[in-house]
Amino acid sequence: MGEKMMKSEDEWRDSLTPEQFEVLRKQGTERPFSSDYSQHKEAGIYCCAGCGQPLFSSASKFDSGSGWPSFYAPFDDAGIATRMDRSLSMTRTEVLCKRCDGHLGHVFDDGPEPTGLRYCINGTALEFKPGAQRET
Repeated sequence: MGEKMMKSEDEWRDSLTPEQFEVLRKQGTERPFSSDYSQHKEAGIYCCAGCGQPLFSSASKFDSGSGWPSFYAPFDDAGIATRMDRSLSMTRTEVLCKRCDGHLGHVFDDGPEPTGLRYCINGTALEFKPGAQRET
């Protein structure tokens, strides 16, 4: 994991698209099936669109049918953080980039083996780097 990235709200607005800012900094959610990454199949690494931190490998990506890119494991546990999210009158586990604290999505316990987890991630929060991938 890289050094913690700290920026002011104005610096984040200047470095992200409006959609990325809404998701990463304001805990927004993109519409299902709106991301090019929901059906993306190329081999590589999905990184944080805010800071470039590697987050998920295409080796752990699967089609959950949810409309958001889904993964059964992170690229490296040190790259993500989780916290309880009690918004929208429900309790969920929010997934964040550990380097920049950007909101990525949520993790659920209804995923496939080997972990049984489904990291349901906003494609807007991701930037894809083709090439090498880590097997999970």
